[in-house]
Amino acid sequence: MPSGMPVRIAIVGGGALGLLSALNFGSQGVEVVLVERGGVGGEASWAGGGIVSPLYPWRYGPAVTALAQWSQSYYPQLGELLRLDTGIDPQVHSTGLYWLDLEDERDALLWPQGNDCRLQKVAMAEVYSAVPSLGDGFASAIHMPDVANVRNPRLMKALRAALQAMPNVQLHEQCEVKGFIRQDGRVCGVMTSAGEVRAEQVVLAAGAWSGELLASLGLSLPVEPVKGQMILYKCAEDFLPSMVLARGRYAIPRKDGHILIGSTLEHAGFDKTPTEVALASLKASAVELLPALAEAEVVGHWAGLRPGSPEGIPFIGEVPGYPGLWLNCGHYRNGLVLAPASCRLLADLMLGREPIVDPAPYSPAGRLG
Repeated sequence: MPSGMPVRIAIVGGGALGLLSALNFGSQGVEVVLVERGGVGGEASWAGGGIVSPLYPWRYGPAVTALAQWSQSYYPQLGELLRLDTGIDPQVHSTGLYWLDLEDERDALLWPQGNDCRLQKVAMAEVYSAVPSLGDGFASAIHMPDVANVRNPRLMKALRAALQAMPNVQLHEQCEVKGFIRQDGRVCGVMTSAGEVRAEQVVLAAGAWSGELLASLGLSLPVEPVKGQMILYKCAEDFLPSMVLARGRYAIPRKDGHILIGSTLEHAGFDKTPTEVALASLKASAVELLPALAEAEVVGHWAGLRPGSPEGIPFIGEVPGYPGLWLNCGHYRNGLVLAPASCRLLADLMLGREPIVDPAPYSPAGRLG
């Protein structure tokens, strides 16, 4: 192990950010302890749709775009590595995405000029030919052919299996963090429902709950829960060949014919209860996009809590004034999209490597209260 490399890192949170961080550190021989208050991968990382792109990439600034583009190019490799290592296929499924009747279509069409992507306006006749199940009445479309989606529950299972196979990584599930341990001016561990976990470095990757934990140090992290509800249908495998998005709602096809419809944006605190109002709204959106779903059965309906943050820019870096405490949280609607790049950047910073992108926009310095 190189001189100066941390020998023990505690990670708080077992979602995509925590699991991928653990994988990055574990693969470098670092001793890692991951603590999760429930089961790993059971919160927003499980509940999301898994589109490997921000829903409207042109509406975000360069900080989000830089992480998104790195992750997009890495996801196929990550999926294949996990499939080979664990036998669990995360199904990184490149279908492309059609946006329909966008209000800011002009901005969308200008966006590729400064970014490395293919996005273009297409005739509606071409869209209806490519997606025969699409509903009538849409007037305009743009298309990004390279967008993939990942089957995020399987991604979580694959990451868990990969970590369980690493002798230098420990997973502590059903273990709630109550606070941080400080000694000689440093954060050197966490207090949990099962006792103390001592570490040379602590990574906070607790999603929507990160702000609650930082508040125990008197710090104000502008991350709040934003509820999102989704529904799931089961159709024929060839029913929907591409992702489609219109009027804020999207349809995502899985390889086996499952169709995800999402999602709501609700400020309801930490309440994750699915509601009948949201179910009716999502069903209406589903039928508007894909009329044949009127005859299909909803086989799943759930809610998750996104970690809302200003402009969707995550917090990645060491907390000023609290050496030993690092953040990897606040990814809002793009946790799964940004996770590979965010976790790689965090590892670069903590292990003293050249960072994959400029870390300055994500630094907690000046962004905490």
